[in-house]
Amino acid sequence: MWVVATAGHVDHGKSTLVRALTGMEPDRWAEERRRGMTIDLGFAWTALPSGGTVAFVDVPGHERFVPNMLAGVGPAPAALLVVAADEGWMPQSAEHLAALHALGVSYGLLAVTRADLADPGPALAQARERIAATRLGGVEAVAVSAVTGAGLPELRAALDRLVARLPAPALDAPVRLWVDRAFTVRGSGTVVTGTLGGGRLAVGDELELADTGEPVRVRGLHRLGAARERVEAVARVAVNLRNVPRDRLGRGDALLTPGRFGRTDLLDVRIAGDPAADLPVTLTLHVGSAAVAARVRPLGPDAARLRLARPLPLLVGDRALLRDPGRHHVAGGVTVLDVAPPPLARRGAAAARARVLAGLDGRPDLAGELRRRGLARRGELTRMGVPVTAAAVAGDWLADPDHWRGLAARLATEAARYAAEHLLEPGVPVDVLRHRLGLPDRALVEALVRPPLRLAAGRVTGSGQGALPGPVARAVARVRAEYGDRPFQAPEAHRLADLGLGPREIGAAVRAGALLRLAENVVLLPGAVDDAARVLARLPQPFTLSAARQALDTTRRVAVPLLELLDRRGVTRRLPDDARTVVAPPGP
Repeated sequence: MWVVATAGHVDHGKSTLVRALTGMEPDRWAEERRRGMTIDLGFAWTALPSGGTVAFVDVPGHERFVPNMLAGVGPAPAALLVVAADEGWMPQSAEHLAALHALGVSYGLLAVTRADLADPGPALAQARERIAATRLGGVEAVAVSAVTGAGLPELRAALDRLVARLPAPALDAPVRLWVDRAFTVRGSGTVVTGTLGGGRLAVGDELELADTGEPVRVRGLHRLGAARERVEAVARVAVNLRNVPRDRLGRGDALLTPGRFGRTDLLDVRIAGDPAADLPVTLTLHVGSAAVAARVRPLGPDAARLRLARPLPLLVGDRALLRDPGRHHVAGGVTVLDVAPPPLARRGAAAARARVLAGLDGRPDLAGELRRRGLARRGELTRMGVPVTAAAVAGDWLADPDHWRGLAARLATEAARYAAEHLLEPGVPVDVLRHRLGLPDRALVEALVRPPLRLAAGRVTGSGQGALPGPVARAVARVRAEYGDRPFQAPEAHRLADLGLGPREIGAAVRAGALLRLAENVVLLPGAVDDAARVLARLPQPFTLSAARQALDTTRRVAVPLLELLDRRGVTRRLPDDARTVVAPPGP
């Protein structure tokens, strides 16, 4: 199935032509049929000579209903531009063509209607010239008369050739179904319709409402008026939603694959059309079936920042248009460059941002996004429309390689600076480094730690012996002078205090390798372990705690934790009767 939207001036026969092609009445409202003028979107479909099906979104041509026209054209991949032979090119022909060009529609067909009332040649030549200057380029043209039927077979054949050139839909893409109608069916509840441009839908699928993010369930699907269990793009589809009140949805809303789209009311765009500096402050942004007021802040000759009246589910690379409803004027086509732009808080930020935007083309680029952002979460990138193919550096965080290397170097510098400023602390807390590096997640700090740095107990420490503060170094020297000839005697707590060695000072000395901590307030000089092993190796094996204490000339307060340390290091082995034996004597 393919979807084609009509376009053209009011009363040029768009609905009449659709009716002649399909045998269906596209005008849904009695008022439309009474006035003979399309007011809202209409829908009809027909089989093509090849056996495929084309569905038409028939749009109004009157200038008062251009927003309705744009809601129908926005999601459609191709257009049937209609010009009447007896009137030729008209104002809404021009505005509709400008809208198609702004929205990036590049597949189309020209139908010159009322060929029974006037020579179609002049209108055809004039329309072709105008169309050739747009993205549609050199379109095929057919002269037809819906009254006599002349040209209808040729138009069907031309439609077949048109849809054969359309790119294949992305069936694995996430669903973003822009709603163009919402109504209630008795016994079924709320139904919405739209053009499914990519992805798949199935009964039972869970989607989310773009406006609120709340989950909804697909109760039923209709395609071409028949119930379906599954529908694939491209298709006109009606979706029956379970337990969703009718007043929760309307034209301009969207149904989304959960977790695949963000909602943004701030975006940076490139504008093709009027210079950005000449645009009014407030315009209307048309995208999909939505029409939202937008405040325009020019950033460069063709770049601007838009602040939307309400958030929309937009992706990098989306096409939209800006329109001035007061002047009935298409101000320009919009290519979305960034759906999560940085703030412009500093002097010169707007000019700097314009330079960045000048290098963007609207194509999602993972390397470029990471280069500009430094760090980004996988889910955030996905919701921007950026395919994620790189490995995360920590959790779901991705990083630009150069930025990541720079962070690692800064972390080492900041850890060294903190250690110099806080000599008695056991390393720098992870949260301090996170703050100093401006990182949003402590997992990133932990992932940046590389040897010789190490991570322990929520702190980042170095591996080498650091210089002790002068008072601590002098206190350790006095311990060495007093106990150097009594290596297994530990100073009492009061003596340590007298020397100026409190818990923080002892901790610093232990980390620097100047003291050995056996237990709380039990410290020896660092060579005591090897010295004790040599003394104990000379005892008859096995030996008791008492024999070890006497040989070491120490107290039980020191001997117990010292032997336990030797056990843990594998120098001694404790036997079932609490005796010990030396199993790995140290060298001489």
